[in-house]
Amino acid sequence: MVDKTKIDFKHFTWEEFDSPDAPGSGYMCSIDLLHKLNIAREFAKCPFKITSGYRTKAYNKDLQKRGYKASVNSSHCKGLAADIAITDNKRRWTIINALIRAGFNRIGISETFCHVDIDYDKQEHVIWTY
Repeated sequence: MVDKTKIDFKHFTWEEFDSPDAPGSGYMCSIDLLHKLNIAREFAKCPFKITSGYRTKAYNKDLQKRGYKASVNSSHCKGLAADIAITDNKRRWTIINALIRAGFNRIGISETFCHVDIDYDKQEHVIWTY
């Protein structure tokens, strides 16, 4: 078993991926997810602000109760997804282009964030909007 506490990424910390209700839970995220995000960040040449990484099932249910479109079978709860803040159309294009170049093939786009995941239990090669 890999000790994730010994793995560092150039552009991210594990804590950036913590569920708000569970400090230290960022380690539940997939190493592959963070590795690909790190590659995408290199391509983009701009910071990525992670707005949602790993989510506990309780936090995901709370989001649903508050009216957010948090999926019942959210890839965030598996540690396979991240949301990246989007501030403008240029940044949106830069980030999405970098994500595709890094090999991501599941991307959700909203006005304020971009969702990306590596959940191979779900359809690949898709882009959707919120």
